[in-house]
Amino acid sequence: MAGNKAVVYSKPGSVEIRDTDYPELVLKDGPGVNPLNVGRKCEHGVILKVVTTNICGSDQHMVRGRTTAPSGLILGHEITGEVIEVGRDVEFIKKGDLVSVPFNIACGRCRSCRERNTNVCLNVNPDRPGSAYGYVDMGGWVGGQSEYVMVPYADFQLLKFPDKEKAMEKILDLTMLSDIFPTGYHGAVSAGVRPGSTVYVAGAGPVGLAAAHSAQLLGAAVVIVGDLNAERLAQAKSFGCETVNLRENADLAGQIDQILGSPEVDSAIDCVGFEAHGHGKAHGEAPATVLNSIMEVTRAGGSLGIPGLYVTGDPGAVDEDSKIGTLKIRFGLGWAKSHTFVTGQTPVMKYNRDLMMAILSGKAQIAKAVNATLISLAEAPQAYQEFDRGVSRKFVIDPHGLVK
Repeated sequence: MAGNKAVVYSKPGSVEIRDTDYPELVLKDGPGVNPLNVGRKCEHGVILKVVTTNICGSDQHMVRGRTTAPSGLILGHEITGEVIEVGRDVEFIKKGDLVSVPFNIACGRCRSCRERNTNVCLNVNPDRPGSAYGYVDMGGWVGGQSEYVMVPYADFQLLKFPDKEKAMEKILDLTMLSDIFPTGYHGAVSAGVRPGSTVYVAGAGPVGLAAAHSAQLLGAAVVIVGDLNAERLAQAKSFGCETVNLRENADLAGQIDQILGSPEVDSAIDCVGFEAHGHGKAHGEAPATVLNSIMEVTRAGGSLGIPGLYVTGDPGAVDEDSKIGTLKIRFGLGWAKSHTFVTGQTPVMKYNRDLMMAILSGKAQIAKAVNATLISLAEAPQAYQEFDRGVSRKFVIDPHGLVK
């Protein structure tokens, strides 16, 4: 039996590389696994040899201790791999296929899946609709920041690349299909971005950069990215975005006015989430800041895409309300301006095939936009520390050294 190594959350601020079990086509007991999911047979699944797996800002929330994630949880929901074993009930996916794995696990059989809302599948998480690999309160499906991983519902979920050799040439782009590219694109689509739009993107982390690139693909006339981190803003500027530094100048509407000649945009996208900070040099954590600011700067009748993560349990929150996801939002302002809000996990399967074609045709340059940086599995703990310090990179783990 082959071994397996994985990135494991050990305690707040710390991840480790540990030896772990080689995956089987069954969900076994372990850290974070819902008791009602233990022993769940997955003959509809496959075992993947992981080719690339990415570090996500959502992982970082757990590693900072800002969720109820248990020690020992194997991390990783952004997975691309080669199929090396198929379950008895798998009909169309074959050994040797190179595939992208949507981060949200979906059965393909429930009402939500049939309506293309694979982000809230009803059958994979006993606690509530929706699930993901290696994530707290998501059913306990084992994460993919590892050498090998099991993926259920393979025929329904997996996106097969049509040409393995060509796919490997663009693997740093294609690895983004599991999460951040569809997530950024969903944020832009949800915000109603269209040709000629003016767009504000809150947050210049990897998802924010993916949202900005997506807005450009959708034809936006001007994309403005705001952040407190100058290095990340420089990355946004590198592919044609306007930027606003909210550490140096807290007046978001005023900075937008200087760029557009108007203090409002047509659409806004929140790519920050629940660990948002206030604006200005003396900023502190203020989790409703981004939501309130994007309502302020979005025109009446505009739309707000909110792919940024908000949680129902945050033990490190600044106040008791925020610990359960209750935020002080100026909802009356959004109501008065007739805003449309779209929140929640991205239904990756709604977008990933089209975005794959955009990558393979050369229309999308997502790896360049997010500054994809290849690392080994052993380098993952150091990469988590660098990411936490705000480095403008999207770390891509290559567990087997397969990427040239």
